[in-house]
This record gives sequence, structure tokens and C-alpha cells, in this order.
Amino acid sequence: MSVKLGFNLLLWATHVTDEHMAIIEDLKATGYDGVEVPMFEGDPEHFRKLGQRLRDIGLVGQGVGIMPGSGKSAVSADAAEREGALGHLKWLTDCTEALGGTMFAGPFHQPLGQFTGRGPQPGEIDRVAEVLKRAGVYAAKSGIEISVEPLNRFECYFLNTAAQAADLIKRVGAANVGYLYDTFHFNIEEDSIVDVIPTTFGQINHVHISENNRGVPGAGHIDFASVFKALKSAGYDRWMTIESFGSALPDLAAATKIWRPLFETPEDVYRKGYRLMRDGWDAA
Repeated sequence: MSVKLGFNLLLWATHVTDEHMAIIEDLKATGYDGVEVPMFEGDPEHFRKLGQRLRDIGLVGQGVGIMPGSGKSAVSADAAEREGALGHLKWLTDCTEALGGTMFAGPFHQPLGQFTGRGPQPGEIDRVAEVLKRAGVYAAKSGIEISVEPLNRFECYFLNTAAQAADLIKRVGAANVGYLYDTFHFNIEEDSIVDVIPTTFGQINHVHISENNRGVPGAGHIDFASVFKALKSAGYDRWMTIESFGSALPDLAAATKIWRPLFETPEDVYRKGYRLMRDGWDAA
């Protein structure tokens, strides 16, 4: 059994263009199977051309996005905002299909940094589940999966834990909609980032590998060996993708609260991170 190893290009850009191809080629040379392509702007034609470039160098592209707000929110009581959220998920589906990918991932429940002063309410859960169910139906027509990401309590209020995510996915009830297990967020929210793997494994369809401080995977205190062992024991054979953020993108740095350097060079992140995943998975 093996997994596919990826790297999230948000370390460099929210919109990937030709200027990033040298970096992407080095990711391929390092050993990665694919990249997670930010989908924050553009149209399907842009991603179709990018997807071909990726295939030409032997990489698979998958999508990553957010729920942008500005009239687009699955959790909102406003029906127009929920329709906007559904429209955004359909756009992400179309862009992922054009890219040649099979999945897109992100916190598709609410816009980042919006809080109500309380946790998710029953009506909100119903609304998000309905939007995701309809999005899943649309995505299934193109053979696309959706991976919904829980975030820590400092970035969102609606979806923070593995149990909440698994319950939401069960409520959605679509075979192509699952949740994204992320070591950074669960390092904050869970008593054990390992124990939640077997208990929610049926709803996990993507994994983000990220250090406790978003820096170089393996340089911090997260016990990745135990994470790999639990995933492998459960039968995981999908993507493990490194997600790390720096200060190169001011808006993203502000959203993710990156106020100081977390690594010396990006090469440290993706080269050392690759070895952590490859060797760690083989040893698990």
C-alpha cells in the first residue's frame, strides 16, 4: 500500500502562473507525485492550460480553495449567500475538472475569521450540510471529490474537531464528500491527533501534513511517526500533502497569523518535508 505525496503551492502563490514552473519542476525532481493548486481566481481555461503543464512534467494537480465571503457563505441564514456558496463550489468543481484533478479541498463551510461568539447552531449545521450535499451532486457528475477542512478555533467557529467534521459528512451523506485531516489544526483542537484517525477514518478523504508552527515538517513537536502508523493501519491510500505558510503573500500571512519567519528557505520545507513523509510512511 502506498500514498501519493503532494505539496500545497500556497507557500508561493494564490494564483499559479508560468513564473512558478521552476519551483514546480523542483518539486517533481524532489520526488512529489503532485501539487495542490490554489483556486482563488481565474477561469477553467487557465487551469486547463496549467493542468497540461503539470502533466507534461509528470505531476498530478488537485485543487485547494476557501469560502471567500462577499455573498458566499454556506453557514449563512441568507439564502442568497448560500446560493453564492454553492455557485463557488460549482466553480471550484469546474476548475478542478479543467485542471485534470479529482479533488478539491478547503474550509467550505464558512469564510475565514468570521465569528458569532458561540459555537455552531443546529440550523447552521443543517444549512451547511444542505449546501455541501448539493455541491456533492454537482461534483459527482465530473467525478470530483470535495474535502471539507475543519480549522482551529482561532480561524473559524463552525467546524473545529474531527468528530464535528465526521458528523457533518455523515449528515451530508454523499460518497464524494469527506473531510480533510490536518495535523496543524488538530494539534490545537484534539486531545490526541492519532486517536481521531480510527474513529473518523470512514469520513477522511484527504490529509494535510503540517508542523505545529506551520514551518518545516519534522522540525517541531508533532509525532508524525504515530500519525503515519495510524493512517497506514487504517488503510489510507490517498494523498498526503504538505501545507506550510510563509510571509511571501501578505494577505495570506495575515489570515494565517504568520508574523515571523518559520523556516530559513522554502527548499527546507519541501525537501525535508518530502523525506519526512516518504521515509516515515515506508517505516510505518
